[in-house]
Amino acid sequence: MSSGALLMLDHVSASYGPFRALFDVSLAVGHGEAVALLGTNGSGKTTVARVCTGLIVPTEGTVSFDGRDVTRRRTYEFARAGVSHAPEGRSVFATLTVEENLTLAFREAFGRAGTRDALDNAYALFPRLGERARQLAGSLSGGEQRMLALARVLVHPPKLLVVDELSLGLAPIIIEDVYRSLSQLREKGVALLVVEQQVEHALELADRVVVLSRGEVSYDGPPVAVEDLTPHFLPEARVGQT
Repeated sequence: MSSGALLMLDHVSASYGPFRALFDVSLAVGHGEAVALLGTNGSGKTTVARVCTGLIVPTEGTVSFDGRDVTRRRTYEFARAGVSHAPEGRSVFATLTVEENLTLAFREAFGRAGTRDALDNAYALFPRLGERARQLAGSLSGGEQRMLALARVLVHPPKLLVVDELSLGLAPIIIEDVYRSLSQLREKGVALLVVEQQVEHALELADRVVVLSRGEVSYDGPPVAVEDLTPHFLPEARVGQT
């Protein structure tokens, strides 16, 4: 594991009360690298994402970001350092319009003067949101709400974006749009840690793949064919399914 990595988890274990979720996990994400974190439900993927963004403090091991030990830093300190987290789910204000949701996020990030440009960029990234700018967010489809939640993060590129269960419950056409936006971010030099069960899409995007099984790393290496990765999953792994 390179000491020059942007993010490093070094022999990390983590628990929820008495229940241990991660066992001696080590992984790294390089500057501008896209890493797919794969595994079945209950394998520990979401716990890794939470450790990487300060939502969970490891019981053992260390977390480093951009050369600094951030193991016990608070979530807002991760955010200030350049880590953004797009968690599982939609996380939108249902009673506000699409544009009001975006404006709340962009005004804080860019100020009043920069909000209009940020909105234009969001609509260019996700044209579907532009078509529904005046629509209440709660009336959007599940996939469109996921787009809205992602747009608030993607328009203000961080150093590292952690995306949890990116394609969960999304229609195939929306999955394509979302992965296209991630590819554009990667071209801008943003590092990506993408938690996924949709293996094929993740393999197309990733420079490297980490597979978790029962809270441990069972594979860490270059993307390979799905059938070559399958033995690293539990038998009930859902390969190629949403």
